[in-house]
Amino acid sequence: MFTDHILNAKKILISGGGTGIGKSLGTRFLELGAEIVICGRREEVLKETVAEWRKTGGKAAYFVCDISVPDKVDAMFEEIWRERPLDGLVNNAAINTIARTETLSPGAFDSIINVVLHGNAYCTLGAGKRWIEDNHQGTILSIVTSSGWQGRAFMVPSAAAKAGVISMMRSLAVEWGPKGIRTVMVAPGIFPTPGSAKLYPDSAEYEAQLARVPMRRVGQHGELADLCSYLMSVHAGFINGDCITIDGGGALDAGANRYPYLQNWGPEEWEEFRAQPSRSVASQSDPAWRS
Repeated sequence: MFTDHILNAKKILISGGGTGIGKSLGTRFLELGAEIVICGRREEVLKETVAEWRKTGGKAAYFVCDISVPDKVDAMFEEIWRERPLDGLVNNAAINTIARTETLSPGAFDSIINVVLHGNAYCTLGAGKRWIEDNHQGTILSIVTSSGWQGRAFMVPSAAAKAGVISMMRSLAVEWGPKGIRTVMVAPGIFPTPGSAKLYPDSAEYEAQLARVPMRRVGQHGELADLCSYLMSVHAGFINGDCITIDGGGALDAGANRYPYLQNWGPEEWEEFRAQPSRSVASQSDPAWRS
């Protein structure tokens, strides 16, 4: 799609960049000339991804960091800035689960809010305040979902957190725009990853989800990566505070009732679901998930 290195020499941090969409974005950014830094909680995954990128000649590094802990986030940014400032930040890290909202404990609710909203806010502030101090331009791209403005039954903590991220990005677009800092957002639809696959209990329900997408297909990671590459580049320099949905039109049909089959589940189905941690991106077997 791109004929030149539109991200040449840009240093970009991707939270949750070791796997899934984050890894796909990092791979494409490197191809377009960027230097990539990724962070996450699992060192083995981060180390493996960075090693893979370096074999192709890309400049990449990683930090083990739980972004829900503000002191750890600040320490990470201090270390990153020692070499040279970032030029871009991608708020990609997230956790999610499917659950009946009335059964969630405060700890369960907080475990999602703390990463999706607080963690992304800590990273945003970590980059933003340093850019302002340095009089350095920067771009913040947040990966959100249509649930942030439509709502999403059985995924209330995530929907609430994403709504907060959207509001934060729009607010900062106005506040930080005069300082040369842009904020942009992308709301992907179905882009298969090992993590997202756990949200579908069986193939029939997955096919039902696919049937609700007007384009009748899932998204390709390359399509999403190219969109994000454009938004991070100077070619999108006048886009600020906006969100682009890339889901084949799926959000127009599904709305807040993305998983209609869940409405028909009784106590037995929910208990069976809860007993299988692999069904949830954030494990419900953790004590925090017990009501």
